[in-house]
Amino acid sequence: MTGTDAPPAKDRSAVRSLLRLWPYVRPVRTRLACAAFVAVLASCLGLVIPLVLKWIVDGPVADRDPGGVWLGALYLLLLGITEAALFGLRRWLVARPLAGVEAAMRGDLYRHLQRLPVAFHDRWPSGQLLSRGTTDLMLLRMFLAFPLTFLLVNGVTILVGFVILLQQQWSLGLVLLAPVIPLVMLCFAFESKYSLVARRSQDQVGDLTTVVEESVLGIRVIKGFGRHRSQAQAFRELSLTLRGTELTKARLLAGIWAVITALPELAIGAALVLGTVQVADGELSAGTLVAFLSTALALRWPVESIGFLLAISQDAATATERYFEVMDAREETEEGAPLVTAAPVRDGIVFEGVEFRYPDASPGTPPVLAHIDLHVRPGETMALVGATGSGKTTLTTLVPRLHEVTGGRITLDGQDITAIPRERLRELVSVAFEEPTLFSATVGENVLMGAGGNAEEADLDRALDTAQAGFVHRLPQGTATQVGEQGLSLSGGQRQRLALARAVVGRPRFLVLDDPLSALDVHTEALVEAALRQVLADTTALVVAHRPSTVLLADRVALLSAGRITAVGTHHELLHSSAEYAWLMSGTSDGRPVGERGAKT
Repeated sequence: MTGTDAPPAKDRSAVRSLLRLWPYVRPVRTRLACAAFVAVLASCLGLVIPLVLKWIVDGPVADRDPGGVWLGALYLLLLGITEAALFGLRRWLVARPLAGVEAAMRGDLYRHLQRLPVAFHDRWPSGQLLSRGTTDLMLLRMFLAFPLTFLLVNGVTILVGFVILLQQQWSLGLVLLAPVIPLVMLCFAFESKYSLVARRSQDQVGDLTTVVEESVLGIRVIKGFGRHRSQAQAFRELSLTLRGTELTKARLLAGIWAVITALPELAIGAALVLGTVQVADGELSAGTLVAFLSTALALRWPVESIGFLLAISQDAATATERYFEVMDAREETEEGAPLVTAAPVRDGIVFEGVEFRYPDASPGTPPVLAHIDLHVRPGETMALVGATGSGKTTLTTLVPRLHEVTGGRITLDGQDITAIPRERLRELVSVAFEEPTLFSATVGENVLMGAGGNAEEADLDRALDTAQAGFVHRLPQGTATQVGEQGLSLSGGQRQRLALARAVVGRPRFLVLDDPLSALDVHTEALVEAALRQVLADTTALVVAHRPSTVLLADRVALLSAGRITAVGTHHELLHSSAEYAWLMSGTSDGRPVGERGAKT
């Protein structure tokens, strides 16, 4: 998901996007409203200062009254201190609730990501998700803390300020109002252009984050193949692309800032000339001119900040779009109520006419799996064998509903898996994948993830013994040792044994193993197989196998070819009845087992 997936410009509405933040803002709306009121009060106090200056000039200064001048100075000092205190209070009012809003949004995003189907994560680069949970939420907090309040505050300040200007001298006030229409038109044009560039920039940040993450996780491959220069070049190209986009944003912002600054300055200059002429003609007092110009200068920042505030608001609007693109993705849902049976049925795992195609597959492409009919009997271990790309791993992901079948059904002990609540289903079915994933946690915590929080120390020891993972007791802190990110501080075989221990620690009723011993040496493999036989004797298991030693763990074998089950039987039966199976097990090119080929030659 990159910038090319952004919604068309005509469908964008900054206001509509930002309104989606209301459910998060609503709990703190009272405090934000108080902060806005305090800020409006502080800003309007700043407009009282020109009126005090008018009194000083037309009164004590004109009357040569030093005491009045000092009194006016005291008023100005008190107004300044009060204004500063009110702005400080506004900051205090918004800091804690907005930190809570950001934390709530980040927590919701994380929980939602955990509930999204695997197909979603297959499509989305991890860097894009990371940037939405970090950079985008930071932009939203900045918007809620500053632009959201000051768009209102500055609007009220400008309105009140122009009322004061028109009351002081309506002709000069009209001069200052002249730039309003061109400024409004300019802001609309700026908003439409800046929103596109802001979206592109944030998507490019996500792409850059993906590259950095992949480079860190794949540092061994990069160093092993000496590809640091090519990776650095790829990073540099993305960085330069992002730099160009950021410069485009800067040019747009500089352009509107220059115009927003220049037009009011020209208007103030014209008002100064006209006011000076009126003072010289006796039509206007010097104090009124000073107050008028002071009020106009006090309005400079509220007017000039419009471009800056609009820019942050557009950044926040695009960040909101990106956040809700993820939040709008459909979570895994329960389909139907649990099936109630009169008595428990022990029927193992049954695939009935199962078909599967990936959600993003092109229309008309053949399914990955087609008409799968397979019965793994209760307490039986079924080995799943097939050539690379035949669909073995995909088939195993359907049992715990990591992917949803697109045709047919799968039952566990007679119950359709779509009728079993997901949480319960994943308590019944335990999995171990060919590529073991470990988390930045202790060895014990990684293994006990498979126990649902009900395991004891004895269960941990039993699982480690089954997986022949006694090496953990030689680690610096034993099972309390931190394994590091992705478990890269361990060897491939060690990670695979811990993943296997995680799969068996909860004593699952159904076990799905995807080539769980591929990274082990032959001696360790033999020890693991001997211990694993005891576990398999008490469970119903589906095991993806590539080596004869793993196949021999199974009671029966199913041959998967081109997305279909083409043969089922014992290892020895298939060796004699299936040329493809014999070829897979022997590695010969003519489809005959090694021993048989040797006898004939």
